[in-house]
Amino acid sequence: MLEEALAAPAVVAAQLADPSRVEALAALLTERAPQVALTVARGSSDHAASYFASLAMNWLGVPVASLPMSVATLRRAPLRVGGQLALAFSQSGRSPDLVGAMGALREAGALTVAAVNAPDSPLAAACEWQLPLAAGPELSVAATKSYVAMLALSAQLVAAWSRERALSEALATLPAALHAACELDWHSAIDALCEADRMIVIGRGPGLAIAQEAALKLKETSGIQAEAFSGAEVRHGPMELIDRAYPLLVFAPRGPEQDGLLQLAHDMRERGARVLLAAPPAVAGANLPLLETGHEALDPIAAILPFYVMAAGLAAARGRNPDTPRHLNKVTQTL
Repeated sequence: MLEEALAAPAVVAAQLADPSRVEALAALLTERAPQVALTVARGSSDHAASYFASLAMNWLGVPVASLPMSVATLRRAPLRVGGQLALAFSQSGRSPDLVGAMGALREAGALTVAAVNAPDSPLAAACEWQLPLAAGPELSVAATKSYVAMLALSAQLVAAWSRERALSEALATLPAALHAACELDWHSAIDALCEADRMIVIGRGPGLAIAQEAALKLKETSGIQAEAFSGAEVRHGPMELIDRAYPLLVFAPRGPEQDGLLQLAHDMRERGARVLLAAPPAVAGANLPLLETGHEALDPIAAILPFYVMAAGLAAARGRNPDTPRHLNKVTQTL
């Protein structure tokens, strides 16, 4: 897990070296102008889809929804998706429900795209377009470099589709930023979470995708019952769980969502919760550093890498092997 996480900057550099597929798809999307987009994914891939959704809605104004695959595979609903975008995210491209859902969407007239790490997979064959992740073989059950590759590919597609020049230019500096992010010191989180059995991870906007991924990895690799919430949503029912010494991990990168997340972190510290605040070092109260990239839309990508490094160390400190979770397989055969 750790080795593959540390390989992520090189993976993103390899992606950026050949933008031809992304640019061709962006040109087609500009021509066809879909009014909505659907994402199809599970697990870490679904968290990457959440990041794509946030960027597409923020920079393009295109509403994006995550499709429950059983609607297409089990219910066989007559989906009215002609001319719309359907984007699948997957490392292996072998889960039957992803393949079946994308096949059904293609038959219904959607423009189907597979962001997949296995170009010869059934998912790639089921879709009209393929965007290779270029992550190479991923052996750890807990996905890391393929997740980062999905985030970077999402940012590339939105930048090309929206013609957002500042985002496009910032992407060129992303590999170096990711390399620097791997060096950030999050060791204090290992001490804080070594005995934890439950916690909440918080984000908002594009950063919610990082909170979702972090919560999943804490479950997979350390056996912590970690749940992810939006910084707005947590102020409803989940607030009842938070009492003295309850651990919270708050991701607060740059952006309009940051002020609310910082206020939440402050309020929870006043309540006595054990708050791990991941934010740029200049932010008052930050105790886990985040790196600022060349564009705020890319900051969440850099935020996951120091977490991955910490998560590998946390698992070891708890006596677990993060590479071989007890009850998980690399490919999940859902129908």
